Amino acid sequence: MIKAKLGIRTNNGSYSVVIGTNFFNKLSKILRKNGFNFNKCFLLIDKKIGKKRIKQISKSISKKKIIYLFNSTEKNKSFGSVLKILNLLQKNNFNRNDCLLTVGGGITGDTGGFAASLFKRGIKFINIPTTLLAQVDSSIGGKTGINTVYGKNLIGSFYQPNLVLADTLFLKTLPKREITCGYAEILKHSLISDKKLFLYLDKNVQNILKLKSPFIEKAIFKSCKIKRDIVQKDEKENNLRKILNFGHTFAHAYEASMTYSKKLNHGEAVILGIYSSLKFSLDNKLINLSEFNLIIGHLSKAKLSYNVSKYFSKIDTKKIISYMQNDKKNNSEKINLILLKKIGSMELNKKFSKEKIRSFINEKLLIN
Repeated sequence: MIKAKLGIRTNNGSYSVVIGTNFFNKLSKILRKNGFNFNKCFLLIDKKIGKKRIKQISKSISKKKIIYLFNSTEKNKSFGSVLKILNLLQKNNFNRNDCLLTVGGGITGDTGGFAASLFKRGIKFINIPTTLLAQVDSSIGGKTGINTVYGKNLIGSFYQPNLVLADTLFLKTLPKREITCGYAEILKHSLISDKKLFLYLDKNVQNILKLKSPFIEKAIFKSCKIKRDIVQKDEKENNLRKILNFGHTFAHAYEASMTYSKKLNHGEAVILGIYSSLKFSLDNKLINLSEFNLIIGHLSKAKLSYNVSKYFSKIDTKKIISYMQNDKKNNSEKINLILLKKIGSMELNKKFSKEKIRSFINEKLLIN
């Protein structure tokens, strides 16, 4: 059942994000309705979604298909995985009018999307995000990419999908930790763009985290719309789109410093990054204490852990700073941060020395 549909128009293509439930029994019908005609389909499927769902999805694709079950870990978000996909596409004689369809979380979508952008300079790409995080973030905007030993998402491309199908039924099987992970991005979108959405989240956070309808659908739709509006204005992240990285310079460094350990998933790192950026904004007199406390109160209400010293000690600071310097937003020795002036108002392209940030981390974040 389709509950909402959001159109996205960019210079490099237009597509729809369809939000609803129980799509996977009728994929061929949905694809036909959206104008997709292809002879072969490469299904890149996160093996964690389970044999039953994999069988349903495979059965619902009537075209000739190749199924590749993907072990979606940050370590497998790599050149090695992309090369395996490209080799299979070549071996099975896929062409640019055929389709690569990903079913899984952000790692699966990013890896498959990057492979789709490379194969014969671009093959049709359909994304079925199965986690809340992927539904509200990585599936929208056309960013694809892989990790390297130097950091997260450092190699990739801008490649818009042809269709995104966000099926909330997949969310029912996710552990609570994964729902929290996705909620971090919904919260981020509200902070950078829409105080009304923030207040809605603050009022309905428990209903959203429990996936109750219509609260979860509204949160997904509003979050997607914010990202859509930003991406349409700045597809290649020349300026405005940088606000979507709020909290992420810290977050990506935290993840990399823990070598993408399961002890800290992406959403949990984003919450730490949001807090770090908020605290830095407060220390630099950009945001007032009242607004800061409003956001911290919401983190506490939602039971989102923002204690950086729970994961790191001062011995880790040098490593964290090193990864922050490698962040793709930097173009000098200084570190570029996206900071908050108030909910819905950002400060872009603020650059700080690594000494200032090192001092901040040691004195304000790692206080134990």
